[in-house]
Amino acid sequence: MASLQTSLLILGASGDLSKRLLLPGLATLLEVKTDWDVQLVGAGVEDLSDSDWKQLVHDAFTNAQASKNEEDEGASGGSRLSERLQAVVDASSYRKADVTSADDLTALLGECQHDPAVYFALPPAVTEKSCEVLKGLDLPSGIRLALEKPFGTDAESAEHLNDLLHSFLPESRIHRVDHFLGRSTVLNLLGLRFANRIIEPLLSSQHVARVDIVYDETLGLEGRARYYDKAGALVDMIQSHLLQVMAVVAMEAPASIDADDLRTQKELVLRAVRPWGGDVVAAGKRARYTAGTVGDRSMPSYVDEDGVDPSLGTETLAQLKLEIANWRWAGVPFTLRSGKALGKQRREILITFKDSPHVPNGLSGAVKPDRLCIWIAPDEMQLELNVNGPGDPYTVDHTALTTTFNPGRLSAYGEVLAGVLEGDATLSVRGDSAVQGWKVVEPFLTAWRNGDTPLDDYAAGSDGPDGWDNIDS
Repeated sequence: MASLQTSLLILGASGDLSKRLLLPGLATLLEVKTDWDVQLVGAGVEDLSDSDWKQLVHDAFTNAQASKNEEDEGASGGSRLSERLQAVVDASSYRKADVTSADDLTALLGECQHDPAVYFALPPAVTEKSCEVLKGLDLPSGIRLALEKPFGTDAESAEHLNDLLHSFLPESRIHRVDHFLGRSTVLNLLGLRFANRIIEPLLSSQHVARVDIVYDETLGLEGRARYYDKAGALVDMIQSHLLQVMAVVAMEAPASIDADDLRTQKELVLRAVRPWGGDVVAAGKRARYTAGTVGDRSMPSYVDEDGVDPSLGTETLAQLKLEIANWRWAGVPFTLRSGKALGKQRREILITFKDSPHVPNGLSGAVKPDRLCIWIAPDEMQLELNVNGPGDPYTVDHTALTTTFNPGRLSAYGEVLAGVLEGDATLSVRGDSAVQGWKVVEPFLTAWRNGDTPLDDYAAGSDGPDGWDNIDS
């Protein structure tokens, strides 16, 4: 008998999120959890035939399998699905449905042979309307809901959404998905911090000068104006993803990695976050890319991209300087930065240690700060240290010790789906943390809407605006 029997009901199953991320993530999960019995049910507004739906799932699974084979073996795995994945494709079904209709939702839940995990691959407004309808239905006892970010549009709306969900489901069966928490690098942070006596005692204001969390992309808008032009870099990346990463970097050791323990420690970090120096205008920077060249690609100015409304003043690069006002971290600046159309891709957590309090006379050379660098995708770590050089033993050189993290067997969405299907909320965002993330960024959003913080420019393909203290890589 299968160790887990469940149904995955994807609302919005024919959309980009499902095809590009959810279904490939499910494929990687099913190849690892070979004893799981997972029924796949799709629903959407598109009128897909049974054969069209099965082909869509087959293609997504095939791409995921080929990518995994290339990673493992350095060669393509071909287009033939494994028997395991093909069986899931053959047993899957699709129904055209209005996900805000009680009758249609009842019919979809009736298609599920086991307790369902309902994944909302939908715009937030549609998700909320669908949840309002679900509240009035007779739901299966083991139902779980998975919601994509953004969770609301501000703290008040996030609290309202929480109240709605909690009116008919306990928090333990609500999964607010942040796929960043499924990345193996973020998971490896737990082992790096709490299984090493060398590292953990150094991570405090006594030894750390600054922490920078950077997620710079070379990609531009890439046809996402409908969503991105209303969100911007601050809401799209920092409010959710990077704040969650910061919480893992800065939290106290949990008693266990169970959902309650881990998420409580993250929430305590978020509650302590303040704008650096209490000055929202000085602590927040924003900018928007102009025309330029990224690699060999010519890129138009953001305001000239299809679907963009220049009057919205949407930023494509955001940088916040924050303080975690608690005993461990008071006085240490945490800088969170993310942007698009920049000269190089950077996905880094950089912990810079304070200078040595004393270097004995007689040692020469450039003594630089020690740094712990953690890269996200590819998953690597580098510890930069000062050591005596290979030539003159009295000359100090800067060297680096590098290692590669275990990448894990699942994609980020595979990890997330594993938690949703098992009912393990460890990698999901708790309701109070979803609200607190908005509370951290709302002072900055208000200042930006009021025009208190200038909207700077930077050329596509550059490192950022002139005059910014751009973070060293």
